[in-house]
Amino acid sequence: MNEPSVERPILLLRETAARIAPVRGTPVDEVLAGATDSFFAAESPLGTVYVAVGQEGVRYLDPADSEEDFARRYRRRFGRFVSPAQGDEVAGLAEKVASALAGERVDVPLDLSRATPFQRRVLHVVKGIARGEVRPYVWVAREAGTPGASRAVGNVMANNPVPLLVPCHRVVRNDGSTGSYAFGSGEKVRLLRGEGVEPEEISGSPYVATPTTGIVCHATCRNARRIQPYNRRAFRSVRSAVEAGYRPCKVCRPVAAA
Repeated sequence: MNEPSVERPILLLRETAARIAPVRGTPVDEVLAGATDSFFAAESPLGTVYVAVGQEGVRYLDPADSEEDFARRYRRRFGRFVSPAQGDEVAGLAEKVASALAGERVDVPLDLSRATPFQRRVLHVVKGIARGEVRPYVWVAREAGTPGASRAVGNVMANNPVPLLVPCHRVVRNDGSTGSYAFGSGEKVRLLRGEGVEPEEISGSPYVATPTTGIVCHATCRNARRIQPYNRRAFRSVRSAVEAGYRPCKVCRPVAAA
């Protein structure tokens, strides 16, 4: 006769708690000590979003329809309960999040403890993409130390737990087209335009070079933005630019697709 699984009682406990626990004032906190996180609401370019906090920082951000919907999604993804933050519990972090969502350069601590080492590297790279700039999957893969892993990078972006704070909308396809987005391709385009990026200008020609310096950049690189219109040379790939005699920018570090 098989021994009963130790996981089954825990699962039953969670299922029971999920049925009886309201979002506010979760009564099972004492039963599931340490298994409840807090969350707060914030305004963002996507509208109102809910932000859950783990031990190390922000763990999850989502524009859910309601607090209850957010709590259900969080519990389904992380296996933990979440309830509204009380008093000044996360006031400092909430202020940083609000500033970051408003477009300010603020370092918001993130709790990516549930991510794999590869996922954390990718998310760290994407977090560093500046407002008003975009980078292709192939670049993110190279910067994360896994050249050729563009498809895997795409999977990480599709499951990004903290969008906007890790700006996955700034990651585009290798040909410069915007590609998909968890909240819709239209929202991705709107977010990019709000940051000064015109998707139509980079689609198909994501690289720009100039004969004055002999350098090729990502089209949204801060150096590329200073190139005068009559000196701009558009390229579909880094390889074609290199073959034409240009060398990659040392600032934005464009990389040839595999």
